[in-house]
Parts: sequence; C-alpha cells; structure tokens
Amino acid sequence: MENLALIDSFSEFKDDKLIDRVTLMAILEDVFRNALKKKFGSDDNFDIIINPDKGDMEIWRRRVIVADDDLDLENEEITLTEARKIEPDFEIGEEVSEEVKLIDLGRRAILALRQNLISKIHEHDNTNLYKQFKDLIGEIYTAEVHHVRPRVVILIDDEGNEIVLPKEKQIPSDFFRKGDNVRGIIENVELKGNKPQIIMSRTSEKFLEKLFEQEIPEVFDGLIMVKKVVRIPGEKAKVAVDSYDDRIDPVGACVGMKGSRIHGIVRELGNENIDVINYTSNIQLFITRALSPAKVSSIKINEETKRAEVFLKLEEVSKAIGRGGHNIKLAGLLTGYELDVIREGNIAEEEDDVELTEFSDEIDGWIIDEFAKIGLDTARSILKQDVEDLVRRTDLEEETILDVMRILKEEFNT
Repeated sequence: MENLALIDSFSEFKDDKLIDRVTLMAILEDVFRNALKKKFGSDDNFDIIINPDKGDMEIWRRRVIVADDDLDLENEEITLTEARKIEPDFEIGEEVSEEVKLIDLGRRAILALRQNLISKIHEHDNTNLYKQFKDLIGEIYTAEVHHVRPRVVILIDDEGNEIVLPKEKQIPSDFFRKGDNVRGIIENVELKGNKPQIIMSRTSEKFLEKLFEQEIPEVFDGLIMVKKVVRIPGEKAKVAVDSYDDRIDPVGACVGMKGSRIHGIVRELGNENIDVINYTSNIQLFITRALSPAKVSSIKINEETKRAEVFLKLEEVSKAIGRGGHNIKLAGLLTGYELDVIREGNIAEEEDDVELTEFSDEIDGWIIDEFAKIGLDTARSILKQDVEDLVRRTDLEEETILDVMRILKEEFNT
C-alpha cells in the first residue's frame, strides 16, 4: 500500500469526526513517528513531509555512509554497498536520503498504525468536546430525546453529542418521548475514564434565571437584573428582580400584561408557580414582599442568628406558609433568614380555640396533616377560611372540608 492510499483510507475518520485536515495530519505525524521509534529505536533521522492540501505524505530516512566492514550499524548509518544500490557514485561519509514506503514497515505495523490513529482521534474528540461543553456550563442547551431509561434520559444534539439528563435533574412532571426536543441548562461536564459525560439539569435555579434572560428582553439587555432565584422544581419559585432605572417596573416587565411574558416560562417548567418580587436592601420590606400573598403585620429581626419573627393575623398565617409549606420555605431561602410565624389574634378567641389534633376521633389523621401543611392547626383557624380557598390550597375535596367544618362548628355551637 502506498503512502497516499493509506492517507486516503485514514481520511475517512475526518469525515466521520469532522476533524479538519490539518489537525488530522498533525495526528498522523505523531502516529507515524511513534511507529518509526518502535521499529528503528529513534525517529531523529526521519523527515515526515505532509501536504494537508493534497492529503498526502512522504517519509524520508537520512543515513551516513560507512564502510562495509562496519558490522555494528546504527539506525543513522548505511553501508557503502547498500548506499550504491540507491546511487552508484556515493562515497563513505556522505549522507543518503531514502524514501520509506509504509509497506516496508510490515502489515502488523500498518494495522497498529490504524488502531493508534483511531485512539488518537477519539482522544482529540474527547478533549475538544470537554473544552466545548465546559465553556457552556450555565447556558441553556437544546437536544433531542434519543433514549428514555428509568433513571436517566439520553439526549443527542445536532452534532451527535450525547447529553445526560438524570432523573433527579428532571422536573417531577416531566414526561419525555423519543424525538422530543428538551431544553435545560448544561450543569456539569464530568470525565468518565477519557470520555466526557455532559450533564443537563432542568431543576437548577440557573435554568430559571436563564429562561428569564431568553424570554424577557429587558433582562437580556441588562435593564432588569435577576438578583436571586429559589425553586422547589415543578411546584413553586420566587424570583427577586431589580432595575437601576426608576422608570422601569421590573415585576411588571417580567410578568407582562395578564402574565403574557412569564406564561412561556411557567409552561416550560411544568406549570411551576412563579412569584416575581421587587428586590430591596431593606430586609424587613424584602421579607414582607417574599411572604406574599400574605399580609404581614410586623417583623422582628435578629441579625446575629439570621432569624426573623413574622407577626401575622390568624387569617394570614396559612397564606404565609402556603401549600405544603412551600411559600415560607422559599421566602426564607430568598431572604436568607429563618422565618418564625407568630400568630396575632383575639386573645379570648385564642384561649377558647382547640387544637385540631383534639378531633382525631372524628377527623382522620391524614386530613389533619393536610390542614397542618398550610399552617392550619386549630379549629378556629380553619373556620375562618373560605371553603373554595381551602379546596385550592389543599388536596382535600370540598365535601371533606365541609364535613370538617361541620364537626368544628359543633364544638363552638355556631
């Protein structure tokens, strides 16, 4: 096999792997030099001439002519008799350049060359892929579902790169079929052996922040800043936004008319409930805004312990806590303070109130737990609520809530 023919056969890797010809030639030279070292002990007296435009190469071996009786020949030496087979008028001491054909290396060496080339190309691909996606960490990326497994979804991008979306990085309501386009954020690139594994996430706070950049022009242009994002993926999120320009209402700009701007983000996140809040450095005001829709009466802050006592009227407590405790949890994460809810109310009523657990003979424990999740743990705290509001904020049926209220009303004869 001639050099050019072998180069052409190697060039198939260029088409498969999208390696430019110059890079391929550099890899080829490295591979051939390793083969020459293995066969001759050194490649110092070999010249490898590569023409990337034509895709061909030549290997030339330089040797110094020595006498025929010199039996201990080095790699860099050739006898006078052998030299004159190349050129009849050569003399001792002159340098001979002779082209080396790949066939002279032997069939096994050529097979080894090919295998080494494949290995080097894969190494090159993996290095480039690792660098490429390292630069994309924190950016939104779109890929197509290739395979759905119980613990992971395998995605393929337009260049054929494999991206992994683990179960724990998926929103609970996510459901994927082969061929679906999936958006997420490149969260990490890990080396598994020599192969990079690209990790995508849809649960990261950064994903929501980047969606704001993509969907809201003022955020993209830097007129509005996303100060902080906290999420319970698929359930609820709070986003604090700010603007240096007093003429811009950051919350209004992000939400849009009747929620038109934020609707696409909500839909992308599986109908995750997103509260957009005006950021302020006034921590009391920030906590008040973070606990929306509850109306806070007053706040007592302990800067040393990073705790805040939040005083609320009885009817506001369940709103502050939110379904499953999500609202108060996210408000704490957003503000950086641990929030303790303190109930305000009529003292006579509070003394006359009854803990909901006292009704465990008549009300099932799981129903009591459902009310407790939204901060309702006494009889009067439930009786003050609107039935429709309780249906919306708990997993209880209207009939069940009405039955509970009937039992509680009997306690107070109302």
